[in-house]
Amino acid sequence: MNNLQFDFLANKDNNTLTIRREFNAERQLVWDCYTKQELLDKWFAPKPFTTKTKSMDFKDGGNWHYAMIDQDGNHYWNIMDYTKINPIDFYEALDGFCDENATLNPALPRAKWEVTFSDKGENAIVETIVFYNSLTDLETIINMGMQEGMMSTLEKLDELLLTFKK
Repeated sequence: MNNLQFDFLANKDNNTLTIRREFNAERQLVWDCYTKQELLDKWFAPKPFTTKTKSMDFKDGGNWHYAMIDQDGNHYWNIMDYTKINPIDFYEALDGFCDENATLNPALPRAKWEVTFSDKGENAIVETIVFYNSLTDLETIINMGMQEGMMSTLEKLDELLLTFKK
């Protein structure tokens, strides 16, 4: 597992994060884990958080409204508005913090996500480029623990993918 590629690059010149991660699974399965509610709910939050979907409509113009829930039961709501989808190759979305009614929190950054899926032999590579409106927004997210959170979250996906192995 440790030899799987993982890159986390912050570019302060263009206010982006690039997260490139290799998974020991075929691209279709990894795509499904990123785009199906029942699979997202099993991994899309850093340990020890869990994820609970309130609603999901994975299509152009649709969204995913979900909460990351901590050990004390506190809900941290997010919304991902899907803007462009090309199945098993990529999707684009606007991600933001919100409340349980999907009202965006203007005090926290909103970002555009471009998530691309490709093959590397029998493995899949997922490259996520996150575009922030300003350096301040980028630094806010980094200071909130985005790198550690993504590492932990993607480790949970590794664990889920192992359950599909025969």
